[in-house]
Amino acid sequence: MGKPTGFMEFERELPEKRPVKDRVKDFSEIYRPFSEETLKSQAARCMDCGVPTCHAGCPLGNRVPDWNDRVYHGHWHSALGQLLETNNFPEFTGRLCPAPCEEACVLSINEQPVTIEQIEKEIIEHGFANGWVQARLPRYRTGKSIAVIGSGPAGLACAQQLNYAGHVVTVFERDDRIGGLLRYGIPDFKLEKQVLDRRLALMTQEGVDFRPGVHIGEELSTDDLRDFDAVVLCCGATRSRDLNVPGRELNGIYFAMDFLRQQNRLVAGDIIAHHDGLNASGKDVIVIGGGDTGSDCIGTCRRQQAKSVTNFEIMPQPVLERPDHQPWPFWPVRLRTSSSHEEGCYRHWSILTKKFVGKAEWVKKLVTVDVAYSGGKSGRPTMREIPGSEHEWPADLVLLALGFSGPETDTVVTQFGLRLDARGNIETDSNHMTSRPAVFAAGDARRGQSLIVWAISEGREAARSVDTYLMGRSTLPTKGCCDLPRV
Repeated sequence: MGKPTGFMEFERELPEKRPVKDRVKDFSEIYRPFSEETLKSQAARCMDCGVPTCHAGCPLGNRVPDWNDRVYHGHWHSALGQLLETNNFPEFTGRLCPAPCEEACVLSINEQPVTIEQIEKEIIEHGFANGWVQARLPRYRTGKSIAVIGSGPAGLACAQQLNYAGHVVTVFERDDRIGGLLRYGIPDFKLEKQVLDRRLALMTQEGVDFRPGVHIGEELSTDDLRDFDAVVLCCGATRSRDLNVPGRELNGIYFAMDFLRQQNRLVAGDIIAHHDGLNASGKDVIVIGGGDTGSDCIGTCRRQQAKSVTNFEIMPQPVLERPDHQPWPFWPVRLRTSSSHEEGCYRHWSILTKKFVGKAEWVKKLVTVDVAYSGGKSGRPTMREIPGSEHEWPADLVLLALGFSGPETDTVVTQFGLRLDARGNIETDSNHMTSRPAVFAAGDARRGQSLIVWAISEGREAARSVDTYLMGRSTLPTKGCCDLPRV
């Protein structure tokens, strides 16, 4: 423990954000630098608890008190080593994770938690700045080869771990660039792509073979993978939920991921013809869906200089404080305001879209009704529409951010003949193996729509299972049984 009284001496601090008026003019990351002295004082707030519940709150099992102690004493190099033992990509999680570890922090029982996520980000950035993050080459090669399908966070984590174990790893990605969700789903103002490219360059040096532009199931069939000793499906949950109401066929109504994907391509310098319809400039925009994807759409619309941005969520407005039925250290469902929300939008809860109305085949407005909830017999709330609450909203562009219903099943899943679970995800046993021997699954394709930090965790655990399957044992680390259940 760095400083026994630190949690009593220092208040929680976060890095300053660039002013809204400045940051909406570009797609650069929004946070300003955090001084090293401030970081040390924030690390000093960690109490090194006898039972550090932050471990269980983190899907990766990060040993937070250990590297907080090192940061407080200025031992950045050893802090980096400690962090990389459990997290392949802290530069991603330190920017993108909602930090369930902080909700599980003991200090959060009656105070503001330790700024774990920010310290994590600064540790890895110190490592890169000082040249400590180097390609880690395996000590030997096993002669085994593995195909990883998908290059999102689960696929990258799985590939890196399997490469560390000495296997020859080939990552297939159907898009033209490697990165999956990190490349095309996350806006640059949250993750500048140079951060991703920096990591991919290291993995290439380590020996991972990346094959972009290869759609397994189309350009190559699953039969073409027979020479690999194992296959790991990390293809994500990419089936966007739709809104099947009258007028859905009108132009100007798009899935959120199509919108974000196009903007990420534009930021990357791609030339995209005829994209005016999928642009928010000068338009009244309605984003349907109140999660992270909806928030990313809001921030992107502000940067495209939308006339107005309105956000609909069908569920009731969450409370500000931790709900009684989700006590510490569990992850609470409460009102969260993202940096995109701060940049300007109108938020509405308990609202249901009934139909879209158009003119000349383009959407011009939508009609909603307010809803209320009451306890149902099954324990799940029952929704009812409130009579007389109908309302019309102007809309030149509608973005559907309603979540995802599972992996696509018309190519790889079908060709392998894999079983699906009740939610439409790829079914596996406790070792991540699917119904077909030597074929494994990890990430959102197996777990369902979830967090990037969970995807990395899934990739790491799947890699250990594959290594054990091929070699009879594995020296790859496992986090063990440390996860908190969601309540």
